[in-house]
Amino acid sequence: MQYDLFGLQQAMAKVQTEKRFYHTLGVQTTSFAMALKHGADEEKALIAGLLHDSAKCLSGAVLLSECGKYGLPISDTEENSPYLLHGKLGAYYAENKYGITDKEIQSAISYHTTGKPDMSLLEKIVFTADYIEPSRSSERIPNLHEIRRLAFDNLDFAVYQILGNTLNYLKKIHMEIDSTTVEAYEYYKNIIR
Repeated sequence: MQYDLFGLQQAMAKVQTEKRFYHTLGVQTTSFAMALKHGADEEKALIAGLLHDSAKCLSGAVLLSECGKYGLPISDTEENSPYLLHGKLGAYYAENKYGITDKEIQSAISYHTTGKPDMSLLEKIVFTADYIEPSRSSERIPNLHEIRRLAFDNLDFAVYQILGNTLNYLKKIHMEIDSTTVEAYEYYKNIIR
């Protein structure tokens, strides 16, 4: 399926801050490179990487309102930490605003923040690309250089490392943790053992 990549990039530039759009382009190109390495569909990786943060620049109140308006389920954790909803709402926007009907792309967008147990190859790629893209700072992310290397050598282990770092960070700053992230961490911990 052919998508209007340039048109979608222009649409993202309009709904994101300049810094967020720069990050988005980094995720898009990293997703593409990882798809080439791991044998995933390159076009799907490009589109999912490009649209993953299509709802990121909305406030928590707007995320809650939009999800309510479109009948998207909101967990207690998402109610308390509405930023988690940007993946779910982004997947909805992918289909309803940007015409992306591919369910695999929508799912990769939906789970790019929390992860989930037994992710598809595309889901793992976008989840990982979001974490390792070039504008991410190794001063702020533990073992970033190693995780970047792992992303191209052992994707499951990279996912496990990212989930572990995320859980440690959220505990450190006393943020509520989505149960899906915990389940994903346990799943990948068992996979790599």
